[in-house]
Amino acid sequence: MRWSGLLLPVVVFTAACSAGNEADAVQRDPALRAPAPAGAPSPATAKPLGHALTGTLVERIAVSPYVYLRLNTATGELWVAVLEAPLTVGAQVTVYNALLMEQFESKTLKRTFDRIYFGSLEAPGTQPTEMAGTDGEPTTMGAPPALDAQVAPVAKATGADARTIAELWTQKDRLANTVVSVRGTVVKYNAAVMGKNWIHLQDGSGDAAKGTHDITLTTLDDVTVGATVTMTGTVRLNRDVGAGYTFPVLIEDAKVVVK
Repeated sequence: MRWSGLLLPVVVFTAACSAGNEADAVQRDPALRAPAPAGAPSPATAKPLGHALTGTLVERIAVSPYVYLRLNTATGELWVAVLEAPLTVGAQVTVYNALLMEQFESKTLKRTFDRIYFGSLEAPGTQPTEMAGTDGEPTTMGAPPALDAQVAPVAKATGADARTIAELWTQKDRLANTVVSVRGTVVKYNAAVMGKNWIHLQDGSGDAAKGTHDITLTTLDDVTVGATVTMTGTVRLNRDVGAGYTFPVLIEDAKVVVK
């Protein structure tokens, strides 16, 4: 799942996606801070800003399918991550629906940044840009980017409703509104956002370049980052969670299966 994109009154969350991301210490507004999830080895917190960030582009790092931008704004410099776009240094850039993530670890860049904002170049009310993979499948629709945690392969859940994360993506159309079971490693956990906990699972299947390596779930259960869990929930497609963010695939009302 390319977050996505983690965004919004959720995490991601999703996300969320796949390549390394940039961040810089910027605004010190305490209202933008959220506690790190318990047990997270590299905690990241997320909270929506609910407004746009505008600044002059002073540096860009392209890590397909994303581009990470260092902006000089009225309140100082900051890093943002958006879907890849042909932006040039010196351009005025506005990022909408910015989601702050703190203490964000980029495994690709081998750095932990204080703060980074995930957002969209699409203004609210416009159709979010879809980033298609080579098979034509949309991999993200404004959701937070899903990082590739490079987890070891995880054994598939058992039962007729069991799917790997890659299968959830390839079979998503016929799985819509059905209950599935999925087993994976918790790579991100954001508690008590919009009355739910938001989880990212990865199981070693799927393609990080296409965003099919990660799945986002909502639940009332507690989990720990790094734990391997089996969860059962209902598949929803193109789920609009507000603030301009839509998850192509989201598993809602999931429950941890205790065995």
